[in-house]
Amino acid sequence: MLFLVVVFQIKHFIADFPLQFPYMLRKMSDDWDFLAPLSLHCGVHTLLTLAICLLTAPGLWYLAIFDFVVHFLMDRIKSGPRYLGRFNDVHRSSFWIALGFDQMVHHLTHLYIIWMIVKYTHGI
Repeated sequence: MLFLVVVFQIKHFIADFPLQFPYMLRKMSDDWDFLAPLSLHCGVHTLLTLAICLLTAPGLWYLAIFDFVVHFLMDRIKSGPRYLGRFNDVHRSSFWIALGFDQMVHHLTHLYIIWMIVKYTHGI
């Protein structure tokens, strides 16, 4: 289980930082222009989660879709200017609280996926 936690932490870092290209940052748009960049960003997360699932518990491939949905919703809430994205001043605690909430939701999503993988692979 600890191995999977480390793998998902690495996956999250890679997908959220090195593989989040400038185009994907348009996910913060106020109009519907956010849809394609955010979908692409979440697609990167989905592909990496799918790879982990296929290597550990192929029958749980659909958890990659779950990861996409949660990541999409959370990132839109966090970056949308009408939502938590309005807290965009890095000098205020509201920015860091919104960022921390976003990261917590992603990590809880990964812990749920890990729990499902462990249950699946150990017949629990």
